[in-house]
Amino acid sequence: MIKFPSLSHNFLLQSATISAIVVAATLVIGKAFAYSLTNSLSIKASLIDSLLDGGISLVNFFAVRHAIQPPDEDHRFGHGKVEALAGLLQSLFIAGSAIWLLKEVIGQVSASEEITFHSTALVVMFGAIFLTFLLVLWQNYVIAQTQSLAISADSLHYKTDLFTNIGVLLSFYIAHTFKFFYIDWFVAALIAVYIFKTSYEIAKTSFDILMDKELSADIVAQIRAIAWENPYVKGVHDLRTRSSGKHNFIQMHLDLDGSLTLFDAHVVAEEIEQNIIAVFPDSDVIIHQDPI
Repeated sequence: MIKFPSLSHNFLLQSATISAIVVAATLVIGKAFAYSLTNSLSIKASLIDSLLDGGISLVNFFAVRHAIQPPDEDHRFGHGKVEALAGLLQSLFIAGSAIWLLKEVIGQVSASEEITFHSTALVVMFGAIFLTFLLVLWQNYVIAQTQSLAISADSLHYKTDLFTNIGVLLSFYIAHTFKFFYIDWFVAALIAVYIFKTSYEIAKTSFDILMDKELSADIVAQIRAIAWENPYVKGVHDLRTRSSGKHNFIQMHLDLDGSLTLFDAHVVAEEIEQNIIAVFPDSDVIIHQDPI
């Protein structure tokens, strides 16, 4: 992975959202121009996809700004869930747009409109692929550093764009070279279906966070293993986990030898807590000690 100078969590999140807005705006302008020259439905589908990406990136910009605010008296667990709420709302909007795009495909197939080849459209699509690739690289780095749901959802859109833009480029070339215009409509329909699938994935992830779904089975197993590494631990039970934004919340009960002093039991719990945080930074860990 590309290495960057040490950057703050908040700077990374804000830079990723601003970069996405700038790229989306550039792609919308370029694709709108390309569509006006060609009347290609696949380019139109890609244009709509970029419009959605721009709207989503704009929503994410404000959601991230709110999510990075520190906990306050009214929100002791922070504001991280605003990212999941924004993602859920976005997914509903995206799904509706995908259905509308499918109706457009059906309508244009019925009208049997042909597309017009223009070399400028090829340049625009090549540029779109290049810009999207650079943005995805930066988003991947930010996600690795922050584990942001909003940026992950945004990145999923632009990764989709990479494939759809390549598909549009190929369909446009095939339609022009072989006069097989159905390929243009077929690619547009595929893009619509893929957009709908993306909206489902975003909705599912957002819903899981809003409903306090447990962390993955692998992470839960790691947490148990860390607790069991301490020789004073005789059992682990009532382990509960959830996430909110970049924060994990972990609670558990430890069975400890009843002959341990209160001070020693506290030392054991503190050591396990720090070991968990070392593996899973930005975690809030609460441990209850049960004597046996």
